Amino acid sequence: MKRPPSIARHRLRGLPVLAAALLVPAAAWSQAARDYISVVGSSTVYPFATVAAEQFGKTTRFKTPKVESTGSGGGIKLFCNGVGVQHPDIANSSRALKATEFAMCGKSGVREIIEIKLGYDGIVLAESLQGLKLDVTLRDIFLALAKEVPNPNGQPSVVANPYRSWKDVNPKLPAEVIEVLGPPPTSGTRDAFVELAMEGGCSTFPWIAALKKTDEARYKRICQTIREDGRFVEAGENDNLIVQKLRANPKAVGVFGYSFLEQNSDVVRGSRVNGIEPTFEAIASGEYPVSRPLFVYVKKAHVGTIPGIREFIAELVSEKAMGEDGYLADRGLVPLPEDEYEQVSRRALALTPMAAPKD
Repeated sequence: MKRPPSIARHRLRGLPVLAAALLVPAAAWSQAARDYISVVGSSTVYPFATVAAEQFGKTTRFKTPKVESTGSGGGIKLFCNGVGVQHPDIANSSRALKATEFAMCGKSGVREIIEIKLGYDGIVLAESLQGLKLDVTLRDIFLALAKEVPNPNGQPSVVANPYRSWKDVNPKLPAEVIEVLGPPPTSGTRDAFVELAMEGGCSTFPWIAALKKTDEARYKRICQTIREDGRFVEAGENDNLIVQKLRANPKAVGVFGYSFLEQNSDVVRGSRVNGIEPTFEAIASGEYPVSRPLFVYVKKAHVGTIPGIREFIAELVSEKAMGEDGYLADRGLVPLPEDEYEQVSRRALALTPMAAPKD
């Protein structure tokens, strides 16, 4: 995909790690190692990781990595289960690794993790080309989808969400029933949508925003809990299923990443949020309000044991992949700004472990 030259470049319950896996030298367990790289995680990052894996398999002596779409949360759990050939080497995530997950990794012996910020993606409210042509604010999104909303009588209290149509939420919106298809709680897209869109709209109510300092637990409960009365339907990790349902029901709205929207632009379009259309340029500039970084996490203990990990990292962070005119941008990834790209690339190639995150 070609952009204007002015656009700049643009985060199960674990089995205990076996003591033997930690004590046996790498040279010993490499004899029984897989001969391919195992990648799990985010459905949003999946198409980017897949095309990189295919390029890697075609242009090097190594086997094509096996990439599985398990959702960000599910992939990170698998990744953090331990060190050894039975565990994945790489986890894709459409959000940054949480402090609790980093600690979970450490307890299972996964103590050196390489973080690669791949680029940026926008989260869109998508609809059929014959759909509602929504133009919503972050506040509208919160009021439409929160389990509890501010009392309509103006009192600083919350009530069970009474809104059934978009017009109930905002008189300027269509008088159509709210029906939103979105990802499950294991999805990084869901996490980012809740943080950026739901919480962004929730905090426009001053008395709720003040709770963040005085009663953070209540603040999160109000701002981050999605309604469960059928207005928001979990459609799993399969974004293709959401697109199919939007085609069948033009009055429904779906939630997924911009890259997937771009790949299906002949079928669906993005709704405006705060008056901004979700475009490559708007996400790159930061103008579009619901955008987030995408990440790849690599287990350093597997480098040198599972064939090709170091080389696959080099493929991922290469100009031909992550660059402004790279093949990942052609798939819809918004590249990093040049100075950030150089920093990410340098740290990744040096196999520099990330510092412990702070939630």
